[in-house]
Amino acid sequence: MNGADTAWIIVATALVLFMTLPGLALFYGGLVRARNVLSVFMHCFSIACLMSILWLVAGYSIAFGDGGSGLWGGLGKAFLNGVDADSLSGNLPEILFFAFQMTFAIITPALIVGAYVERVGFGFVLTFSGLWMLLCYAPVVHWIWGGGILTDGGILGEVGVRDFAGGIVVHETAGLAALIIAIVLGPRRNRTTPPHNPGFVMIGAAMLWVGWFGFNGGSQLAADGGAAMAMTVTHISAATASLTWALYERIKYGKASMVGLVTGTIAGLASITPASGYVDPVQALIIGAVAGVLCQEAVNVIRNMLKIDDTLDVFAVHGVGGIFGTIMIAVFGLGAWTAQIGGLVIVGAFTAVVTFVLIKVVALITPLRVDAETETNGLDLSIHGERAYDMSS
Repeated sequence: MNGADTAWIIVATALVLFMTLPGLALFYGGLVRARNVLSVFMHCFSIACLMSILWLVAGYSIAFGDGGSGLWGGLGKAFLNGVDADSLSGNLPEILFFAFQMTFAIITPALIVGAYVERVGFGFVLTFSGLWMLLCYAPVVHWIWGGGILTDGGILGEVGVRDFAGGIVVHETAGLAALIIAIVLGPRRNRTTPPHNPGFVMIGAAMLWVGWFGFNGGSQLAADGGAAMAMTVTHISAATASLTWALYERIKYGKASMVGLVTGTIAGLASITPASGYVDPVQALIIGAVAGVLCQEAVNVIRNMLKIDDTLDVFAVHGVGGIFGTIMIAVFGLGAWTAQIGGLVIVGAFTAVVTFVLIKVVALITPLRVDAETETNGLDLSIHGERAYDMSS
């Protein structure tokens, strides 16, 4: 065991959990109506709890077990069978590697929340998220990171697919799942209401930005120059995408909004994620500069041209950003074109099929969408019996 590496990954684990709780919860919660903010908080918090348990039960074993095949890791490490405080994964305690990867398994289905807010059934959220993590996310992890993030352990990693911290594993899978759910679920009854609390959005985005240092820097699994470079290029891409998003928004609409600025931040972070272990700061600058415009145009296509109510733009920002960053690895000559495109296509097709089937199956068990009265009155009081704000004071 290496003490310095262990200490850094302990910190990185906390940072990645911080991305979901409270970062993503505040970012998403600020973007919805006041009557639905608690439902978003409930979704994010409950998913974090459920994924933690399911990762212990079977998720970790499916993703990183060595008793299966190139397709999955088997169930040999279910309930952390054979893992104790002295077990090692490389030069890290395996229990720490388990915890670090658990935070990834938490935030990936939590990202999908943005596609279905304000109209989805709470039972569907938990049931779908749990099954999707086990049947879609965990197998994809094994395909690309099966022997650990820096070890080509699965069928895609072995043929050269490069995804340092989750452009394919996290952002493509979550983005595509969000898009499919949004299509099946249908649009909200009122899509024109602006974010109820842009301040929450900014605070949440800032927390995500800080947490992303653990997401990308921690994926080096070592306290070394590679981790420092991953953190640096992550920051450069986020900063650049924030400004290019705001500039492009100013050119198109005459004003640069705060919500737009911080959405650009997330676009830059998602886009640099797969490449953060391979690129230099100048290449990160290029990725961020393009991401701020590309993801904004993707929002326009999804919302206005295709009329799909992916409510908080999960596919346009995370999906498109992750796919773009994965391709840029090949553009810069840091990975093979066939491997990068092939990995995107295979994982994309698998995600689409599994997601669609799970939606249909889970909808037979628990309602997919709330009724019209609940949607009109808001999910907070109708589903959870609480309000975020005292309207009488």
